[in-house]
Amino acid sequence: MYRQKFQECDMATCGTATRFSANARGKVKTAVLLFALSLLPTIAGCSSGGLKKDAVEILPSYAPPPAETGILADMAAEITAEHGEDHSGFHLLDGSAEGLTWRLALIDSAVSSIDVQTYLWYPDNSGRLMLERVVHAAQRGVKVRLIVDDLLLQGHDQLMANLQAQPNIDFRLFNPWNDRESLAARAGEMIAQMERLNTRMHDKLLIVDGRAVVIGGRNIGDHYFGLSSAYNFHDTDLMGIGHIALQSNDMFDRFWNSQWVLSALNLTTEPNEEIAQKQWQNLLKNSQTAPELAGFARKPKNWEGELAELRPALRIGSSTLVYDEAGDEKIEQKVLSSMFNFFQLAEKELLIMNAYVIPAQEGVDFLAKKSSNGVEISILTNSLASHDVPAVNSHYEPWRDDFIKAGVDLFELRADPAIKSIVDVPPVDSVFTGLHSKSAVADRRYVFVGSMNLDPRSANINTEMGAIVDSPELAEDLAQVIKRNMQGENAWQVKLNDDGKVFWVNSDESVTRQPARDGMQRVMNTLLKLGPRDQY
Repeated sequence: MYRQKFQECDMATCGTATRFSANARGKVKTAVLLFALSLLPTIAGCSSGGLKKDAVEILPSYAPPPAETGILADMAAEITAEHGEDHSGFHLLDGSAEGLTWRLALIDSAVSSIDVQTYLWYPDNSGRLMLERVVHAAQRGVKVRLIVDDLLLQGHDQLMANLQAQPNIDFRLFNPWNDRESLAARAGEMIAQMERLNTRMHDKLLIVDGRAVVIGGRNIGDHYFGLSSAYNFHDTDLMGIGHIALQSNDMFDRFWNSQWVLSALNLTTEPNEEIAQKQWQNLLKNSQTAPELAGFARKPKNWEGELAELRPALRIGSSTLVYDEAGDEKIEQKVLSSMFNFFQLAEKELLIMNAYVIPAQEGVDFLAKKSSNGVEISILTNSLASHDVPAVNSHYEPWRDDFIKAGVDLFELRADPAIKSIVDVPPVDSVFTGLHSKSAVADRRYVFVGSMNLDPRSANINTEMGAIVDSPELAEDLAQVIKRNMQGENAWQVKLNDDGKVFWVNSDESVTRQPARDGMQRVMNTLLKLGPRDQY
C-alpha cells in the first residue's frame, strides 16, 4: 500500500534520532522540518483526495468472542485443558519464508475474525499476497479489521475506500494526514503540525479468531519476507496460540477505538466498483504469476495438516503483552520501562538482538552494573555494512567502546552472513542482508519479542509493543538463534586492542576499520555524525 521508493526508517522518518529523555519531541523538530522540505521536489502534484470536514461518527466496537470452532480454536482449547487458561503455545518464526507462510496459514484458517495492525504495508509481492488472502477471508464471512499507519499511504485513498466498501472489511488509519491533495501539501502540514505527525504507530500484530497471534518486528513487505532483490532483513516473530491472543485483542481494541485512529469512511474519495474490480484482478494475477512467490501457497488452502504437525512442537508458557497506549491527548510510553524491567530479570545471562541501538549513558551504566554483578551480556546489532539506515550507525558508533568497557560482548551482523540462506527466499538473491529483529533472552527462561528498537525514537515517540514470555523451552530456542547469529560466519565481534582502539573479528578476517559495503556508506556515515553526540 506504500510507494516502494520508501523503506522503513525508525529514525524520525529517515532523519535523526532523539535522546532517551523527557524533551525528546522537541529535539526532532529540525530533522522533521528537513524531511518535510525534502518531499517537495520529488512528489509535488501527486493527488489522492482528502478528509471530510465533518468527521463520520463511529461508535466504539470490539473484537468478537474467540471462535468456538475451527482448527485454531481446537488447538487453543487443547492447550488450555492441558496447561491452564493463562498459558499459550509458542513458535518462533526465524526464517523469512516461515514468517510469511505462517501468516498465510493463520489467515486461511480464520473462521470468525482477522485483525491486522502494522506500521508499513507495501504494494509489493508479499504485500499484495497478504491483502488478497485477507479479502478472500472477508468474502467467506470473516470479519476483518485493519489499522495501518498513514505515514506513507499517499496515493492509495482509492484502494482504502474500495476496501472499506467491501463486506466484512473495516479499514482505519493511524494518525492520518488532514491534507491529502499532494505530498507537497503534506510537507506543509508536517511543518505546521510536526509534533502530532511525528508520532507514528510502529506496532506489528496479526490476530486470528481471538485464538492465534503473530507479534514481532516484520512489517508487511518484501524486505521482511526475503523477497527483495536489493536487500532483505533477518527478523524474528513470535506466533502464539491460546491466551496471548486474548491479551492481543485488548491491545488492538484500545487502538481501534482511540482518537488517534480514523475510519476510512472519512476519506473524501468515494468507492469505485469498476476500479475495485481492476484492483482485485491485479491482485489475483500477481499472486499467480510473480516468480518470487513460487515457494508459497498461491491460493487459500486447508492448513490443518501443517497445524496438527506443529502442535506437539509448540513451546508452552505464560505471557504478558506490553505496549504503549494511545491516550486521548498523547501516547503513554510504557514499553521502555518494560524493556528494562525485562533486562533486570537476568541474573546470569542476557542476550539481546536489536536492529537499531542508540543508548543513553544511563543505559550503558545499567548494563555495566549488571555485568559487574556477574551477568554475561551479549548484544547483536547491525554493522555499518548491514545497515539500511546510516543515521543510526552514525550515532551508535561512538558507543561501541562504552559497551565493551561496560563488560558487554558486542557483535555486528555481516552484510554477507551464512544465514542469508534462510533470509533470502529462492529464486531471490539479494545484494545484502540486514538485521531487523527486536528480541532478547534472560537466563534462558524469559523471552522478549516485539517491535521496539533500543533507540530514542522507539523510547519516546513511536508506539511500540512486545510479548514477554516465561518459557524455558522457548527461551532456549531464541537463545540458540541469537548465539547462531553471533557466530563468526554471521557476525563481526567488536573488540578493543591494548591501546583501547576498536577492531572487528569474524571467521574470515580481522579489520581495524568498520566494515562497509562501499565508499558512499562511509561518506554518509561521516556526514550524519556532525550533530552533537548528546543530542541523539
